[in-house]
Amino acid sequence: MGVEMRRRGGMATLGAIVLLTGWIFLGITPASGADSVTDRLRRLEDAEEIRLLLHSYGRFLDARDFASFSGLFAEREGEWIGGMGRAKGRAAILKLMEDSIGTGTPGAPNLHVFSNEMISIDGDRAAAVSTWMFLVQAESRPQMVYVGRYEDLLVREAGRWRFLRRTVHAEIPPDAVAER
Repeated sequence: MGVEMRRRGGMATLGAIVLLTGWIFLGITPASGADSVTDRLRRLEDAEEIRLLLHSYGRFLDARDFASFSGLFAEREGEWIGGMGRAKGRAAILKLMEDSIGTGTPGAPNLHVFSNEMISIDGDRAAAVSTWMFLVQAESRPQMVYVGRYEDLLVREAGRWRFLRRTVHAEIPPDAVAER
């Protein structure tokens, strides 16, 4: 029994040596269904940065800070598509927002609320879908005006996530001019 166990142990060792030699000299890597902890951590950090981008959009929109708002888009190729029209590039997005919504402090408090973010990341590109609600101050309580969804394509630009394209869909009421 002792000799048989030594043979099995020797065969296992020989098998491991052959496998490692193949990996090293032939460039073969072990098949892995799981990403490294570093890869998974990077995706989590990316998802959180994208989530922050989605929420910053609403914060800047509500404050009518369209300079910061347009800075959330890719510098040249960033595109906004919605009920007020379409604009490509930060300068064009800034102009569309100022012309359509106006500048200065909003006349009444308003708030964009976001939920149900679904984010898919692939290297330096990502896609996201989220739900939004637009509320305004009515007599003594908030009133929901619109509900819709965003469809986003995102890109990492200069180390930061930016909107490559944001498409705004107003669903309740349908086909409404959104982003007021």
